[in-house]
Parts: sequence; structure tokens; C-alpha cells
Amino acid sequence: MLTYHIDHSSKSPLYEQLYRAIRRDIMTGILSGGERLPAKRPLAAHLHVSQITVETAYGQLAAEGYVRAVPRSGYFVQQVDTLPHPIPPAHHPIPTTSQPSEFVFDFKTNVVDTDCFPFSTWAKLSRAVLTDYDRNLLLETAPQGVFALREQIRRYLYAFRGISVEPEQIIVGAGSEYLVTLLIQLLGRKRTYAIETPGYPKLIQIFQANDAATAPIALDDDGLCFDALCASNASVAYLTPSHHFPLGIVTSAARRMALLRWANEADDRYLIEDDYDSEFRFVSRPIPALKELDHNDRVIYHNTFAKSLAPSLRIGYVALPRNLLPAYQARFGGYASTVPVFEQYTLARFLETGSFERHVNRIRNLYKARLDTLLNALAQSSLTGHYHVSGTEAGLHLLLHMENGMNEQELIASAAANGVRVYGLSSYYVGSSSACPPATVILGYAGIPSAQLTNAVAALAHAWG
Repeated sequence: MLTYHIDHSSKSPLYEQLYRAIRRDIMTGILSGGERLPAKRPLAAHLHVSQITVETAYGQLAAEGYVRAVPRSGYFVQQVDTLPHPIPPAHHPIPTTSQPSEFVFDFKTNVVDTDCFPFSTWAKLSRAVLTDYDRNLLLETAPQGVFALREQIRRYLYAFRGISVEPEQIIVGAGSEYLVTLLIQLLGRKRTYAIETPGYPKLIQIFQANDAATAPIALDDDGLCFDALCASNASVAYLTPSHHFPLGIVTSAARRMALLRWANEADDRYLIEDDYDSEFRFVSRPIPALKELDHNDRVIYHNTFAKSLAPSLRIGYVALPRNLLPAYQARFGGYASTVPVFEQYTLARFLETGSFERHVNRIRNLYKARLDTLLNALAQSSLTGHYHVSGTEAGLHLLLHMENGMNEQELIASAAANGVRVYGLSSYYVGSSSACPPATVILGYAGIPSAQLTNAVAALAHAWG
């Protein structure tokens, strides 16, 4: 008689426990092909379950082909390929991505303060969207995104970035990775794409994953080195002109005009402008977008709501030149939108009601106060006289250049030993990092509350003495 432990207190149904137990014995060869299963009534009595439980378990096994029901004879095990008993590894536990961090403070740059998210406003607008749109939220939408959101993005770009585009030029998509991949497919994998070095590590991974060639171009004080761009065989340049990541360089007006001239010299040349943190400028009005100067439609504008709202929303957008729209419609016109309709309508309301502008103004002031706290803590620490900072005019990170005799790796290791994670600038370079300023680390401060920044700096001062 088959004997299994049936847990009557478990949330799993009794028949499912029995079904899984018998299936396991069949798959591991304990029950062999052709063997007859016990009759339902005696097995139910043996396991202290109802006959219905056994009958349901047998029925499920028969439906999946593990057993065969023979009229007036019972259920017989079907012959299946058996699986070996799993042997757990003795010395190699399965890695997990959810292990707790060993760092007390983490100066990473790809986070925002989630406490700043406007939950109450977002919830109120979400309820209004559910009421107003009702079942329409369940319908498939245009691949470029709902018109209401594209119209609000158009209004925002014109009012705050001086960019004049139409809703038909805007494509809403699920974050930078998707949108950059889309642009590579649209422009072509056989091109060479100029990228900034240093720059986003993930960007080069996206180009490599799409088998697109890249030409790393260094920067000078005016932005992307123009002579190096001209000397490359690139026909598209990906750049962050308003606030370079991670150096913080603002592309000068003269260099912007030179880049636009370069793009206009051939019909297949384009500039992709990544305007990733244009909302966060602290010492002057926001730097005008390169797209604002683009009178010949050679700039593809790209931005997301990752920094201004939350990365997990996965909402970004691009504004295409008009001459690329026919190719986009031909290749991707049948695609489904990658952002849920409900979230698109909610974000459209958030923009339309002025909630986004008020939210950005509030968090800009909060992050400015956090930056001031960080700078004051550094100035009052024992590190005074042994460092200088750069890139504090905008964005949510700064560069800390140490002059205490330690190199970059020593700085990182010593900080880690004291519970603080910092990031070396050299890791953001593509290829050679020989041009990297020595002993420089990046401190992203958006994810550390002001009340903890002083303690974080104290830990760094203890580490770097």
C-alpha cells in the first residue's frame, strides 16, 4: 500500500498533495510502468482522506498521462523516462540576488529617494483614471503609446526644454534599455555608433547585445571631442550634452554647433541626445537641450522618468526626427506598447495637472539640501585639504578627487572595510582608462537621507584618514 504524509493543516489541497507524491514516485522510477495503483477506497482509508480526494488525484494523473485508467480494472502507471534523484551540491550553494548588503552606506548613482514619491497624488489620479476610462484601460493601445501621454510630453518639452515636436514623433517605451535597442534596430546594426568615454556601462552592453559596432570618443572641457568624432567612421553619436555622466561636463555652445554641422553633412547621420537628469540643475536655469538648436531634424531626443519619479515605473520616451517616422511605422507599427495603459494615463494626468512640475520643484530643493549636507560634512571632516570635488552644479552625484596618497582601488577597498560603498571613476571608461583622473570616486547621494550623510562621510574620513 502506498504511504504518503498528507498534511491536513497545509494550505495545499489534499488531492494535490497526493497527486504530487504519486507523480514524484512515477518520475523517479519508484513506481514502474505497468504497475497497478491501489484501489481508491482502501487507499483513502489508509491515508485518512476521503475517497473523493483519491479519485481527484488519480483523475489529474490520468489527464496528464502519468497513469492509464482501465475500466473495471483500475489505474496503471504509464511508462515514462525516469529522472535521477537530485544530489545537492556539497560545496557550491545556489547564489541568490537577494542577499543583504554588507554596506551600511552605498553611494550608488542609479537610485532615487523612494520616500519622495508622491504616493497620495498618484493614488488620487489613479482612481480618477479608473473611473474615467473604465474598460478602455483593458484595450490595446497604439505602439507609440496613448495619445494623451504623448500630448502631455509634447507640452512639457516645449514649455521646459524649448523643444518643438508633435505627438506623432514621440514614442513611449519601457525604459532606456528598450528604447535604445529600438533605436539601434531602426537606425541599423551595421552602423558604427560613437559613444562617450567615460559613460554609462550599461550603454555599451546594449550596443554589444545588438551586435552594433561602437567607437568610444573621449571628452574635453567642451564636451565630446569633435576631431575624434570626425576621425571615426561613426554615423550616429550618443551623447549627454546637458550634463555628461559621470564627469558632469556641459557641452559648450560652440561644440554643440559643431556637432550639429557634423550631423548635417550626411543624410544618414544622427545625434542621440540623452537628457537623463535635466530637471536637476542647482546653480542656474536648466541648460538648453541640443534638440532646441536642431533646425534640420538630425537629433533624436531621449529621456525617462527614472530620475524624476522612480526607475521601477519603466517609462521613457524618444522624439524621432520626422524623416524617420515612415521607417518606424513600417518596421514597428504592428508592435504593442510596452508600457501598461493604466500607468500611461495616470502619468498623463500627473503632467496635465501640474503635479509633475510641483513634484520636481520639491525634490530639486530636497536634493540640493542633501548635496549641501554632503559638501558641508566633507568640509568639516578630517579629509579637509586632501580632496576637491567637481560636478556639483547639477545631477544627483559628484566626483570626489582624493589627494591623500591612496589610489582608486585602495580608496574603494578601505571604504568597503568601513561599511561604505563608493565607485571608482575608472570603471566607467570604455577600453583604456589612462585618461582617468587619479584617485577619483563617484558619490551618488540621492539614496542616502540627509540625516545619514554626515555619518557616511565620517566613515569615509575614518577609512581614508
